[in-house]
This record gives sequence, C-alpha cells and structure tokens, in this order.
Amino acid sequence: MARVALPHDAKAGPTKPEVRSVLIGKLGLGPDDHFVEVGSCTGAVTVEAARRAGRVTALERKPERLAATERNLAANDIETDDIDLREAEAPEGLPTDADAVFLGGSRNYEAVLDHVVEHGIDRVVMNVSRLEVAGAAATAFRDRGLLDEVVQFQVSHGYELAGATSFDSENPVYMLVGSAARSAADQASGGTASSTHDGGGR
Repeated sequence: MARVALPHDAKAGPTKPEVRSVLIGKLGLGPDDHFVEVGSCTGAVTVEAARRAGRVTALERKPERLAATERNLAANDIETDDIDLREAEAPEGLPTDADAVFLGGSRNYEAVLDHVVEHGIDRVVMNVSRLEVAGAAATAFRDRGLLDEVVQFQVSHGYELAGATSFDSENPVYMLVGSAARSAADQASGGTASSTHDGGGR
C-alpha cells in the first residue's frame, strides 16, 4: 500500500494503516466500483479508496472534518473529479447506486444498514472499537441477512526498551463484513448458502 499523508487534523484519530490494509482487502475495490464512506473524518480511508475505486462519495456530518478530508486528499495528490464530498448525516445523502459502503463509526448505523439492504449493495464493512457496540452491530447485520464474517484484531508496535524490543498495543478493532447482494442471491436460491451468515468462518 502506498503511504497516506495526513497533515491536516480532524480532531479524531484516523483509521490506522494496518486496519486500512485489512479493510481495503475486504472491500475489494476496483475501477468500476462506486465506494461510499459514512464518516470520512481525516480522509484516510477516502484516500485509499480513491486510489482504487472509479467513484467515491464521502459523507461527513461535521464541516471541519469534511474540510480536513478535502485537504488531505489534496495532500496526497488525489484528483477530486470523481469524488463527491457531502456534508450530511447518514442516512441522508447516501447514494442509491453504491457498490461498497464503509461505516467508520456507529452513529445511525442501523438506518445505513437498512439502506444497504433496500438497494442491494454488494459489499458493506463496519469498524467498531467498543465491545458492546460490536455485539449489537453483529446482531443488526445478522437480522438483516447481511453478515458474512466478524474479524477482531489488535495491532502492537515495537519500541526499544533497555536494548531490547517491547510493544505498545492499540485498542482492538471489530470489523463486520457483509453483502446485501449475496443475501438476496441466497434468498432467491432458497437459502442454500445461508450458513455464512453466522460470521463463523471464512
């Protein structure tokens, strides 16, 4: 992955590089995809997506964070012709023709998931840092037939301590991965592939 420069602060931590690597892999973005981000904040994920997707729509309810997103896109030499930055609080402002949706936070997430289901969006990923929210979100994904898998991971970075290496650990991240398009296809075929819905093991 190419480095992402984030010189402009949004007063909220960006999605960490290691988390972005997993996220981008799960989203599987290509040049024909329309990627939608809910809560762009610093724009770290926006930059990564803009390097891969044909179109990007980024929603952010706080104008100062949306401005940080725009400035960080420019800092990474990202052309903004195919990027739509919207000051909006989801589900307001969500496009209906997305191929992939990323929820960087938990605000109004159930309404966003309803939108994903209504419009048969192919890929949806949500990152959560709090255990209780992760459990509730997993239930919301499952109740809508969206859930493919839940991934929990924690990253530690090494530092020198007394001539050796010790580690500082970051907070765990829970990543929920699903698809409304796959769910619809399962239902059409009589649910034969529904065993993936428990998030258990891919």
